[in-house]
Amino acid sequence: MAIDRKLLRWNGWGWNGAPGLRGMDTDAVWAWIGRVMGADPLPRTPVTPLSEITLPPPRLDRGEIAALEALLSPDRVKTDHYERAFHALGKSYHDLLWLRAGNITSAPDAVLYPLSAEETLAVVRHAARENIAVVPYGGGSSVVGGVNALAAPGQRGVVTLDMTLMDQVLKIDETSLVARVQAGAYGPQLEEALQARGFTLGHYPQSFEFSTLGGWIAPRSAGHQSNKYGKAEHWLVSARLASPCGLWETEGFPGSAAGPQLRDLVAGSEGVLGVITDAVVKIHRVPEVKDYRGYLFPSFGDGVEAAREMMQSGVPNAMIRLSDLSETHFYSALDACGAGADESVLFCAMLVGLEGDAGEVAHNLERSKAIIKLHNGIHMGETPGRAWYEKRFLTPYLRDPMMDRGLGVDTLETATRWSNIARLHGVVTGAIVDALEANPGGPGMRGIVMSHISHCYRDGASLYFTFAFPRALDREVDQWLAVKRAASDAVAANGGTISHHHGVGVDHLPWVCAEKGGAAMDILRAAKRSMDPAGVMNPGKLLPPQGAV
Repeated sequence: MAIDRKLLRWNGWGWNGAPGLRGMDTDAVWAWIGRVMGADPLPRTPVTPLSEITLPPPRLDRGEIAALEALLSPDRVKTDHYERAFHALGKSYHDLLWLRAGNITSAPDAVLYPLSAEETLAVVRHAARENIAVVPYGGGSSVVGGVNALAAPGQRGVVTLDMTLMDQVLKIDETSLVARVQAGAYGPQLEEALQARGFTLGHYPQSFEFSTLGGWIAPRSAGHQSNKYGKAEHWLVSARLASPCGLWETEGFPGSAAGPQLRDLVAGSEGVLGVITDAVVKIHRVPEVKDYRGYLFPSFGDGVEAAREMMQSGVPNAMIRLSDLSETHFYSALDACGAGADESVLFCAMLVGLEGDAGEVAHNLERSKAIIKLHNGIHMGETPGRAWYEKRFLTPYLRDPMMDRGLGVDTLETATRWSNIARLHGVVTGAIVDALEANPGGPGMRGIVMSHISHCYRDGASLYFTFAFPRALDREVDQWLAVKRAASDAVAANGGTISHHHGVGVDHLPWVCAEKGGAAMDILRAAKRSMDPAGVMNPGKLLPPQGAV
């Protein structure tokens, strides 16, 4: 395992003691946030220490634990308080409410660390025979409940299968530009191994430092530079899974007409069909140049049109990220540490990244600038792009200090066609605003709703929403559920997918059937019955109970 987990926050994001984003912990910033949200002064809402949390008692007895130890080894079957708490939940806002309050109602009976695909298979088959739920776990960064330690009714218990000891790059085919990598490799470890040979996967999600290859494939993750390198389903060549039905691997041809390709079933399967043990992925040579620049637009619509034309003109951008007025204002205020934060911001910021050979980047930079200028964009140079690139993994650290001060922060993402971007942006923003107004943290309190476009395609793009708000401390979960339902209903009713790259997990179950349709859900359930007849693999995720459609 590349990370010492004891150095991580078990009930928050990232490293213990990590500083706030961009000097956020200043009186000026907190005073501004309090004024904007009508909650000045902000209350202190500390977390419950791990030592004071009572976990549900384990359901597996000593004999059952001994049977698991015989499959692996005693030192790789963990039942202590820390391991059970660390693996109980993921990193969603809902999860953090529970963790911070010490309200953990479900935790794994044991955490298992396999060293090989064969050990993984042995555990999965044993669990199927003994009717024990199995939750695959990589970095634990799911924000939709995808790694929550749940057992279905009637199951005897639940174990978490932590894959992070299986973390090696097994083979690099430099001629074909593919690599076989074990599923438990963390992002930094994987890139270090590839770049030592002059290659990159190019997959840098927001969770990059604390997520794993298997955890990227399972929910169809997207990295910041997905315009160039693709989402997980695009760079996945083949995957090997340990399922109760056996150890099997999907096809891995460059192209094939031999029926539907099962790798498309694995990417997005979220652990319900089996545990991904390793995968073959497409790699690229490390780019000679990385050029990231900032631009300003007088309106969100101008920026959308510029992004669309760049994609449809074939400009090979690695990244296009367009913030709306609210997001531009919020991050401008953070950069200024609250100075001038109450002044209106009448522009939208765009970041454009290009990666490749020097000549290629220079040529495409001019193409990008020309299109952006045509749509009223102003070039702001490399400084904004460089600042974003250097701090691109720090944004999640915002949430914990905000939650320490009685605030809530959550995100949701979707994707739609270019022709529907403006409408969906407005409808979802309005739905969140209305839900927050109907469920305020207190009298006169209000939230902030902001969004950006990223992960662009020829036919559309992803919309990513962030909303921050004063918590209703006496009904935090109900408040969140009301906003989540309103936003998700708006997405589903107005031409958006319920998730572009976070996955379904638990949180999006109520909407997945309507999006897929009854026939598609029957196909997925049939695959589940074939590969996992006992239903022990990651129950309660991705597939709603029969009859939901």
